Amino acid sequence: MATAYFFRVAGLTFAVVLPARFEASTLLPSFRPFRMDIPSDAAPVFRLTVTADTPSAELTMELLGESDNDMGHVLLFRTAAGYRLVVDYASEPGVCHTLDTDATFSRATANIQPNAQNLSTALSSMLRILFAQAVVQRGGVSVHAAAVSFGGCAYLFLGRSGTGKSTHARQWLQAFPGSHLLNDDNPVLRLSDGRLVAYGTPWSGKTPCYRNEEAPVAGIVRLQQSPANRFAALEGPSAFAALLPSCSVIRSDARLQDALHATLAGIVAAVSIGHMECRPDLEAAHVCHRGILAASASVVAARLPTKIRLNSDDAQTHIGM
Repeated sequence: MATAYFFRVAGLTFAVVLPARFEASTLLPSFRPFRMDIPSDAAPVFRLTVTADTPSAELTMELLGESDNDMGHVLLFRTAAGYRLVVDYASEPGVCHTLDTDATFSRATANIQPNAQNLSTALSSMLRILFAQAVVQRGGVSVHAAAVSFGGCAYLFLGRSGTGKSTHARQWLQAFPGSHLLNDDNPVLRLSDGRLVAYGTPWSGKTPCYRNEEAPVAGIVRLQQSPANRFAALEGPSAFAALLPSCSVIRSDARLQDALHATLAGIVAAVSIGHMECRPDLEAAHVCHRGILAASASVVAARLPTKIRLNSDDAQTHIGM
């Protein structure tokens, strides 16, 4: 007999229906801090039913994308009902998992191979993809970033893989006593009434950081490796362009893209966005922090806790060391 488990991430509830042989705390250990009782306040934003059945044959499927990433070899198709994701792993020849969703990502079925070694990772990744499409329809976005909480606020660091997001986050932890890592790979942002909040999630890459926490965002910074530490504030289209590449959404879905663009426009108006050329040292954390505070003067300074409000000595939008 199947059992439904409920989770709440970034204020959104979703359900995972597992066959009797599986238990959520074992199969999805990073989700434990986000588990909840049967919700009474709102219907789940999506329901994923997990089965070991063979996926149905689709007469018509349009290939939208193909890639190799942390999930393995991934193919994304458009189907008559919505979408199909097919995942296989080179480390386990013959092992293949599929995810079928409706067009709104509210109903989904995962057809899994129950004895696969990668089952937990595959299922978690499927849930990450589902959640990313669900949250973008509700004023939010899942971002590929490292997030640090300091002084009651969240600071997010974006960049291409290998840029040093995690390294820069660790430098903040060393530079600012009382700070802690909120998430190291996939935090979620939600915008409501002009207020942007960052949330921890069950997805944190190689660093086990699964905090069920939230914090108002003080700034978002795109990192670039450089021999010098320099911060520059971004506005308008430049700020929008700095955010867009790090957002998780199916690019070929026009409805999701429209929702994402509206959310990003709101984020650009709500918080300071910056570009940081940086070295892998503690000085970079201090330059970045001062730059965010300076850029926040006209955006969110009034919302920041008193102890980290803008000081007159920081009143500049381009800061370098």
